[in-house]
Amino acid sequence: MHSVALALYDGAMLFEAAAAVEVFGIDRSDLAEPWYDFRVCGPSRGRVGDWLRVDTPHSLDAVVDADTVVVSSCDVEIGPPPGDAVDAVRAAHERGARIVSLCTGAFVLAEAGILDGRGATTHWMHAALLATRYPRVRVDPDVLYIDEGTVLTSAGKGAGLDLCLHVVRKDHGAAVANALARRLVVPPHRAGGQAQYVTAPVPDQAGQYGLADVLQWAQAHLHEPLTVRDLARRAGMSTRNLARHFHRALGVTPLHWLHAQRVHRAQELLETTDAGVEQIAARTGMGTAATLRRHFTRAVGVSPDTYRRTFRAPG
Repeated sequence: MHSVALALYDGAMLFEAAAAVEVFGIDRSDLAEPWYDFRVCGPSRGRVGDWLRVDTPHSLDAVVDADTVVVSSCDVEIGPPPGDAVDAVRAAHERGARIVSLCTGAFVLAEAGILDGRGATTHWMHAALLATRYPRVRVDPDVLYIDEGTVLTSAGKGAGLDLCLHVVRKDHGAAVANALARRLVVPPHRAGGQAQYVTAPVPDQAGQYGLADVLQWAQAHLHEPLTVRDLARRAGMSTRNLARHFHRALGVTPLHWLHAQRVHRAQELLETTDAGVEQIAARTGMGTAATLRRHFTRAVGVSPDTYRRTFRAPG
């Protein structure tokens, strides 16, 4: 049997740990025989989430012998992940185990050096921190998960379940993964990436660089065919000076920001109105439905119609 070890540590997050237990820890031999030899490893009376302390049947030393190690997420704001978890995961990787991190579990892998030179992802809210702390990691904040063969990383929460199902698909085939997904009442595979779940960034530095007025004005006139020259004229700057201010305040070009605002407005209209794609294209200044679909799909990772079906507010 293929052995899977869930590596817990004090402060591990509950949702991701539960997702791994649900997928690998319940006997599904009616779907595939044999299923997984599953073990939970961690410190005695370790804290999981903010509500539970658990007695694990195995210490972190048992992680080393597993064929696959699943690393739950951690609170990245309190500092580096626990050293015993890092050491155990590193030893398992060096022995040849497949390492799977869920959400901010990527920080454990990065601390162990496993992600050096590799592509990896984590929750979009923490992707920049991962890239800053571990500059040798190629962080991609836009995807739900990344499979690099023996090292796999996922984005936040639900994407951890996506990755667990992906592992089942690799091990037992699509039919088994699809059957398991039906039992869990989740899609066997979700289209798109994290971009469809990211909230619009708030330009906190806009006022400092004299951009607050032009940003507010542009957001009120997104239905018009605005250009960078229009923004510069409103700001009383040359286009070159405007570009410098945008880069310093927002880290993007004026055109990139303008496109992003149009997409965000389209997201709001798709969520809250029954307007058709042609109408939304006009109300966001994109002109035609074809233009809207092209820019929206490129930015969000799914089509406007798919996005609406996912996020349409009832009533």
